[in-house]
Amino acid sequence: MGHRICRTLMIVLILLYLAALAIGLIGTYGWFGQDRDPLSWVFILPLGLPWVLMLDGAGDTAAPVLVALTPLLNIAILWGLCHFMKGRSA
Repeated sequence: MGHRICRTLMIVLILLYLAALAIGLIGTYGWFGQDRDPLSWVFILPLGLPWVLMLDGAGDTAAPVLVALTPLLNIAILWGLCHFMKGRSA
């Protein structure tokens, strides 16, 4: 049961990450006739917490890329927890 909930949460997190990534790219580059808005990346920040807070000292050129990749750490941690729970339920 716990493995099923964990897997569902991981799928939801991946879908939210992909949606936030798409919104960020569309807003940054003005795709589909949208106005350019660098604040469109704000939706990815909560998905990358707490790792986003540790990137305060990153350079100006590296920080946006690293912030966009931080949700992958949370996805990897959740994936590991799901595998751990799957092994324990057997």
